[in-house]
Amino acid sequence: MAKKQSLTNSQWYTIDLHIHTPASSDYQQPEVTFLDILQKAEARGLDMIAITDHNTVAGYRKMMEEIHSLEFLDKLGRLLPAEKQRLEEYRRLHSKIQVLPGFEFTATFGFHILCIFPPEKSIRELEHLLLSLNIPPDQIDEGSQTVGATEDVLTVYRVVNENGGLVIAAHANSSNGVAMRGFNFGGQTKIAFTQDPHLHALEVTDLEQKGPRTTAAFFNGTKPEYPRRMHCIQGSDAHRLTSDPTRKKNFGVGERATDVLLPECTFEALLELFKSNDFSRTRPHQHKEEAAGFDFVQNAQEEGPNIIQDFHESMTVRGGKLYAILADVCAFANTNGGTLYIGISSDSKKPPAGIQDVEQSIHTLEKEINNRISPPLHCTIDALDYKGKKIIRILIPRGEEPPYAVDDNKIYIRDEAETGLAVRDEIVSLVLRNKIAILPAPSEINPFDSVQPSEGIRDDLGVEPRTGVEVLPPEERQGKQYFTMRDLRNGNVVKNVTRASARKLWHYAIDRYTETVKSFEPTRIKWLGDYGLLRKHKQGNITRFDLILRTPQGYRYFFGVTEDGIHGQWRKVTGIERVEKSSVIRRAGCLRGGKAAPDGVSTLK
Repeated sequence: MAKKQSLTNSQWYTIDLHIHTPASSDYQQPEVTFLDILQKAEARGLDMIAITDHNTVAGYRKMMEEIHSLEFLDKLGRLLPAEKQRLEEYRRLHSKIQVLPGFEFTATFGFHILCIFPPEKSIRELEHLLLSLNIPPDQIDEGSQTVGATEDVLTVYRVVNENGGLVIAAHANSSNGVAMRGFNFGGQTKIAFTQDPHLHALEVTDLEQKGPRTTAAFFNGTKPEYPRRMHCIQGSDAHRLTSDPTRKKNFGVGERATDVLLPECTFEALLELFKSNDFSRTRPHQHKEEAAGFDFVQNAQEEGPNIIQDFHESMTVRGGKLYAILADVCAFANTNGGTLYIGISSDSKKPPAGIQDVEQSIHTLEKEINNRISPPLHCTIDALDYKGKKIIRILIPRGEEPPYAVDDNKIYIRDEAETGLAVRDEIVSLVLRNKIAILPAPSEINPFDSVQPSEGIRDDLGVEPRTGVEVLPPEERQGKQYFTMRDLRNGNVVKNVTRASARKLWHYAIDRYTETVKSFEPTRIKWLGDYGLLRKHKQGNITRFDLILRTPQGYRYFFGVTEDGIHGQWRKVTGIERVEKSSVIRRAGCLRGGKAAPDGVSTLK
């Protein structure tokens, strides 16, 4: 069922959910007090913080014990002037800043997890939880990140979530992070650790960066093996009050924070945000002048249509534009979920058309989605102001009961930036999605496993591109060619595809395959060992590659591969690696005071 969302009374709050105290054994300024930390949080403009010492709540406990002791003396009328001043300062700061209890847990093999709780959670409960997760009793107050054998990552996620906690993977893309940066193995484990339903968000260290190679972009739901889009935040991981002058990335309190759009500054509101599929309500903390220029709609336009978002300038019945929106809603639900923007073009340079009667239009969309898409689908629809115009946004979840259909029998799926009718094999996959567990049970996971080829699949699959489509040799029946297409994004194999029935990318791939095989001449191909480049071309803002791989069994053909699907030796044969090296040189020139020469080579002073 479609539902209308209103954030009219919401506002941006600044949070830092990763703050240590001297209760952590590796804290760098042991003379710092809890009042110092709260005062620094106020000075940095923080509205909510979490105390997350290593495998202990000793720091939070000591702060609360000090407050309770001062309050007890206050009731007895025995407060000294200095004590009275401290108590008043604690009360003032706690009225301004929401302080949450928590801990940074060290799971098996050293992975770090932020476990954060509502302020009414008792310290005794938290300590009991730590003991149940195998923190040794004699180390419960040590604050050390090395505590021996504890619980595995997925068990920690589940237990903390079941006990009402917010579960965030700490510095997921860095050391001790569950994204397993620098590991050349562990494919299935990385998927499990970053897609588990008990995990609410990822803390990343590159949130302020833009581009397709950032952690947030990697976990944005566009990759088939990572279909769940993850909320990404940043935190200071402060082990000191102020930043280290000798190490700029050794942050102090609030020096790497996140802004969140909430109806109120509470733990419950924050948890609701992380459970939602609205990814426009988090951003790296910005000063007022920077925040005024922050616009997630414009950012979406700059990214353009893809597997998780699209744009419609209007929603008129005439011309089938309303039906096209319903088809996209259905396709997103059957794929990875996504966002639709109504009233604007995908071209960020084109002014928005806007929607005239927003309330009536939202009512129409709710009615059409509820009546024409089955089974029932819970979408969220809201109105946004964008460049002086009213537009509509539809948030579509990844459906839990696929396949979804428009008018009972038209099943659509999303393939990169295209919505199309599902063919038989894709419908079968959607049906099976209901019956097959996406992730293995924790007991079945080997923390150092690797992705193995499926039975019957050749051993050279690991070197293939990760996007685009592979065309297998066709079969001819009664004078008509039937192709088998292999989607490189998810490994789905679709048989009996004809040129006439093929969707846009498949149609292109079949035409290129037929032309290539017909006039095949190996000496005219750019080779790097067994890796070959057939063609490089632009499609709008996207660069695509047609590739060939030489194997003992023959040649394999890959068409429409995008840059994010290029890896390994493919980066060299396509020239991407050379471009990246040139960019690094240019950036180095700028950082050292040089300037980029016209030919792209940096001139260093």
